[in-house]
Amino acid sequence: MVQQAQDDLSACITACQDALRACLDCAASDLRDVNPHMAQCALINLDCADACDATLKALARRSIHHGDFCALCQHLCRACAAECAKHKTDHCVRCRQACERCAEACAKHASERHT
Repeated sequence: MVQQAQDDLSACITACQDALRACLDCAASDLRDVNPHMAQCALINLDCADACDATLKALARRSIHHGDFCALCQHLCRACAAECAKHKTDHCVRCRQACERCAEACAKHASERHT
């Protein structure tokens, strides 16, 4: 079962790439707006981007720990999507959507944790 799941990581890789780009764009837009109310959004965007980047790398090398990375990425993508849902800006909408897709894709592999 784990081997079959490892053979089908491409959708999760794509979702992580999309979320990484959306998070970085959202954080940069938040910082450019110089709105102090967007600071929390920018911070969670950066945390989520780091998790997506690390997960993407683990998936690309087919790490035996990919499920552990996916579990963290799923958690941070959900937190990021929840924060972005509070804002109506285009970049927050795009980020929320990308993070929701990434969390869903990572959820499929989060149970494949290395023991």
